[in-house]
Amino acid sequence: MADIFISIGSNVDKESNIVSSIKILQTYFPNLFCSAVFESESVGFNGHNFYNLVAGAKTDMSLEGVCSLLKQIERDNGRLPSDKKFSPRTLDLDLLFFDDVICDSPAQLPRDEITKNAFVLWPLAEIAPEFIHPVNNRSMSEIWQEYDKTQQKLWKVELSFK
Repeated sequence: MADIFISIGSNVDKESNIVSSIKILQTYFPNLFCSAVFESESVGFNGHNFYNLVAGAKTDMSLEGVCSLLKQIERDNGRLPSDKKFSPRTLDLDLLFFDDVICDSPAQLPRDEITKNAFVLWPLAEIAPEFIHPVNNRSMSEIWQEYDKTQQKLWKVELSFK
């Protein structure tokens, strides 16, 4: 069983898309657990605020299978393959870690944005504080403690997945 962590974000009909994605992910990963939901300003473009969280689970699926599933869930929730990188998102599902795998294909692992974006790092540190980043060999808690928290503004919001 592999430990996986998935970053989940939306800034288009964000409440509905976040709740929908959690429900879908729970059907594939019954042991799914989630961080709090955070709201943040758009990064890299002018747009509506995002809702972000991180979910973790254990899975028997292959790395390729998980990546394919996440892309399919995005498409099923209105994300188009032609969408630009820095643009509004109905749903953005990024695999952050697959155990301690380091690779560039079928996804960049560990995901580069983990140490760069508070909206990924804070929720990840919340649900997996002792998880060790396989490249820099530091825990998520340590990385979050050292992160410059003045770079990005984000705050917790109440959102029920039930």
